Amino acid sequence: MARRPIRSSGQVALKTGSAAAETKDVKKGASFYLEYIRKDKPAFVGLLIIAAFMLFAIFEAIMQELANVIGQPDLGWMLLPTNPLALTFDLKLEPPSLADFPANILGTNFQGQSILSRVLYATPHDAAASVIVVGSAIVVGMFLGTAAGYYGGWVDEIMMRLTDAFLALPALVLAIAVAILIGGGFTALLYALMIIWWPTYARFFRAQALTLRNKAYVEASKLSGSNSFAILVKHIIPNSVDPIIAYATLDMGTVILTYAALAFLGIGVSSDYPEWGAESAAGLQFFPLQWWYSIMPGVVIAIVVVAFTLVGDRLQDLIGGRTTY
Repeated sequence: MARRPIRSSGQVALKTGSAAAETKDVKKGASFYLEYIRKDKPAFVGLLIIAAFMLFAIFEAIMQELANVIGQPDLGWMLLPTNPLALTFDLKLEPPSLADFPANILGTNFQGQSILSRVLYATPHDAAASVIVVGSAIVVGMFLGTAAGYYGGWVDEIMMRLTDAFLALPALVLAIAVAILIGGGFTALLYALMIIWWPTYARFFRAQALTLRNKAYVEASKLSGSNSFAILVKHIIPNSVDPIIAYATLDMGTVILTYAALAFLGIGVSSDYPEWGAESAAGLQFFPLQWWYSIMPGVVIAIVVVAFTLVGDRLQDLIGGRTTY
């Protein structure tokens, strides 16, 4: 391929034409990942489901909070097909149908309430659980794991033994024990999940810190007089974020599944607020004749969890170098 001559000034002429256009079009950051996921159909569908799930959860949470503040409960289900708490026994255990669409698309429960309305009404709790639990685990794991990996010695020994102690116990059993000790309700269940969820992230950040602490730019920062805290904030933590984000996306689906499992067991459930897992558990006594009562909430859980799994898995492939853009 013909090359342009080197100018006498010692500078190489810039590429022109299609090569330059290709270089100019390179995307970085979030746009790069979005463009990659857009080209993977299953992951793109998963991303759309996640976006719809999160956006609806935000709007529904605002409406429910507003209803509580101004004392107008009707606002809490303004975005829903029907009132999820109203008792209509003449419609009890209706199978899924297109009649009165979309209220009956998932059928009704033994109190005649729309299963779709109750699932949508419970969405803010599941979304909040995934974001809060994973977010807190990242923050706690980041500080403990990064400090352990960077400083080593007794700091590493103490923090990793603490992490091992949490990992040695079955997470679900520990969550049940903590939730019961703290008390019932959604808040207690959140605290329980936050307490058990950070150890894995601490190990992730520790592994990243062990890899990065001997990099040339870290050594150069030390020689320039930067203190340890500045090195952690400027170099170690920012360069540890990408693989953690990919895992966190996968993990949000796991949080939703765990939260639903605990609600299925009756942990953290209140009588005046539906939960996905609790709805599925309530339908077991009517299974298999009225199968939709227990199956439909489970289908919704599966769709959301699979969506997070598809997106997180593709991000892990991209960041881990197992696939190319």
